[in-house]
Amino acid sequence: MQIAYVINRLLNFYEILIFVQCILSWFVQSGNGFVADLYGALSTIVDPFVNLFRRFIPPVAGMDWSPFVAILVLQLIQQLIW
Repeated sequence: MQIAYVINRLLNFYEILIFVQCILSWFVQSGNGFVADLYGALSTIVDPFVNLFRRFIPPVAGMDWSPFVAILVLQLIQQLIW
């Protein structure tokens, strides 16, 4: 049960990272160096997983839905673990 708890917490943290990256993507174009650096660091961590869904889900009306689907998949995995 302890392993399931740790995995659940890690998946929650990864979901938060995906969400924060999505929010930061709105502000990267403003030219703020710190925000761009933070976005780049998060992209290094988050993009390998989210890119799995970007291959199959095209942007709709200029909006990338792959992070949303990635979070849903992570929540599904959490439900299966519990």
